[in-house]
Amino acid sequence: MSDSGSATGIPLIESPSPSGSPEPSTNKRKRDIDSKPESKRAAKRKRTKKPNDITDDALDTAAGLNHAIAHMDSQLLADHVAQRTKRFQNDLSMMELEELQLPSSAIVDTTEFQDSRNLENLPTFLEKYAGKEMSKKKKNRLQDAPQAKGTPHTLIVAGAGLRAADLTRAVRGFQSKEAKIAKLFAKHIKLSDAIQDAKRSRMNIGVGTPQRIMELLDDGEMFWSSTKEILSC
Repeated sequence: MSDSGSATGIPLIESPSPSGSPEPSTNKRKRDIDSKPESKRAAKRKRTKKPNDITDDALDTAAGLNHAIAHMDSQLLADHVAQRTKRFQNDLSMMELEELQLPSSAIVDTTEFQDSRNLENLPTFLEKYAGKEMSKKKKNRLQDAPQAKGTPHTLIVAGAGLRAADLTRAVRGFQSKEAKIAKLFAKHIKLSDAIQDAKRSRMNIGVGTPQRIMELLDDGEMFWSSTKEILSC
């Protein structure tokens, strides 16, 4: 063991600083810096920082669209959803994130759709990709509704009630006497009214927000049993 006077050994005691007090170690200084509270401005910048996998050319800020999604195949979309889930639910453990991850086999590849992905072209998009597991013998299979009430074959999920209302109007052409376009969002529609509507209506397409859809599923008045397609708009 070397003592403090050894030419090659590591001192057992730190040499005192000129002021007589020991100089703080590098590790301690680093801990002090790390422990400083993050400013509100820095926290806001951190929250609003654009993800690395989204380029400026792909973003349409006016319409709130990321056009890069149109060019993603099933696997890329599954990875994209996993990245967004990790970013916006950063309090979840790795095991919880894995449980929420969508398999690529659950996502239809729509990269061949060349028209603009807007409300005007939504019916054309649905006709091309939705209802692939339904009977191909029926020309207007999207207008057909399952026999059981409250079981739409297609769900369109939006982030807000106003957006859901716009989407409902866009797909109104698929409504018929036997099949109803269900409004599954809270704007101007009470939960009790939505429950009664699900009890007595045959639905072919449901348009709504995540919270209201989950409330109806939890209440037991709407079922997944006939759902073949889910779209996020």
